Amino acid sequence: MPSHVSRPTCKAKGGSIRGGAIIKISALLASACAVLAVAGAASAGLVVGVSEDRGKDTNAAAFFATLNDLGMTQNRASIIWDPVQPNVIAGQSQIAQWLPAAQAAGIRIVFAIAPKDARDITGSQGAADRLAAFVAHVAQTFPQVKDYVIGNEPNQPKFWLPQFDSADRPVAASAYEPMLAASYDALKAVDPAINVIGVGLSPRGNDNPHATSNISRSPVRFIHDLGVAYRASHRAKPIMDELAYHPYPAVNTDPPDTGYSWPNAGLSNLDRVKQAVWDAFHGTAQPTFAETGFESMNPLRLELDEIGWQVAVLPNLAGLYTGTETVPTIDEPTQAEYYGDVIMSSECDPTIRSLSFFLLMDEPDLSHWQSGLERIDGSHRASYDAVKTALAQTHGNCTQGVTTWRHSGAVVLPRLSWGPRRRTARWTKWRFNAGAGEEATYRAGIFKAGTSRRAITRSLSVGRPRAILSTTGTIKAKVRAVAFPSRRLKRGRYVMAIRMTPTMNSGRASLFISPVFRVGV
Repeated sequence: MPSHVSRPTCKAKGGSIRGGAIIKISALLASACAVLAVAGAASAGLVVGVSEDRGKDTNAAAFFATLNDLGMTQNRASIIWDPVQPNVIAGQSQIAQWLPAAQAAGIRIVFAIAPKDARDITGSQGAADRLAAFVAHVAQTFPQVKDYVIGNEPNQPKFWLPQFDSADRPVAASAYEPMLAASYDALKAVDPAINVIGVGLSPRGNDNPHATSNISRSPVRFIHDLGVAYRASHRAKPIMDELAYHPYPAVNTDPPDTGYSWPNAGLSNLDRVKQAVWDAFHGTAQPTFAETGFESMNPLRLELDEIGWQVAVLPNLAGLYTGTETVPTIDEPTQAEYYGDVIMSSECDPTIRSLSFFLLMDEPDLSHWQSGLERIDGSHRASYDAVKTALAQTHGNCTQGVTTWRHSGAVVLPRLSWGPRRRTARWTKWRFNAGAGEEATYRAGIFKAGTSRRAITRSLSVGRPRAILSTTGTIKAKVRAVAFPSRRLKRGRYVMAIRMTPTMNSGRASLFISPVFRVGV
């Protein structure tokens, strides 16, 4: 989308969140996401393109010829809904001239339709239905287009307000869900074959209604909120065929395999997004992502419809740009390496249908985006040739191990450190360390050795029978000390136990019991 609508939020001052464990993509493929060991196994064939509006305003034939030269087959373009003119398709005549050139070039067009301003939906009763009617109008006007993204980064205040209400409750997803549902129904009424793509999530959010800037919702929590709203609506139909996601780096200089801290998620944390969708929608009419070893009818797919890294402008071209850069940049060879890596890793994830780089050509204002495969004068960066070479070699198919995924029915990435096996009766600070790869509440207890697992489970679930010592708390997606009340224990043999329940899905829980430890024996 244009910079005023879809400028990725990692550019905004005060909006980026640093952090996240560094996870090499190769290691991710080898372990956390579980990779098939057979190299060369093919995915369904990744569609690669750009998110770029320039083709509508310049020589369309030349624009699409460039995509052909790159080996790209997709262009995501924006259409803005203005509630003041609710039935007007901005630039309709240009689009009508531009679409035949796209068809002739074999380029799949994706329309991303979003409100003009952040309060356009929430500030007026019935606005969601009016936007849905507009989406249907666009589909009737341009029947050759079969793919629609509804909204843009509604977890960010630049594009959706309010994020929280006066009681500090998150409200963006609950307001967005009716708009997506209405748009889904309107588009399917025009043509059941239309592909409805939901959300267009930003990879970051601070979940802090009192933040000094960029009050926003993290993607994992936004998906959770969306599921709550969907279930409360008692809807018996889906709200989306695909999920659009924008896996920008946390910091522009981060490589693709540097992830985010939970509950944010980058390219190396897509399993986190998939789990969030499963937690939010499993057991409903809304499909979730396909899982290895399970047959799935019409599973949800991922559209990575915005990703990019900003590059330092070459000194001899500096005069063609204006303004001041606002993020740390990378050099052109590094961008080329990153773009090639992104294609290779995305090709091997069969849940990803398409990948679109944000932009083909730089924007001239340095406060906007200089992430293009082309510089402002149209000359090619190294990333142009890197993308072209990668697509020529792979044709969108996986040439390394295929990424597999299955949802977790337990807490994700639990970590336990129980401490010493022998302790004195005078030692009264009973504690151990526990952690998880997601936020989880816990109840922990100390029990006599020999207490059955069933009894411990019941005690830590409903409080009966009572533990000798117990404590509760929250693990905020990291390791913390779990400390019991200070009290001397009698000489004997004991175990510690903890039951962790993810805050995103109370139906998942994990029980862990320590080895027997001795007190004064």
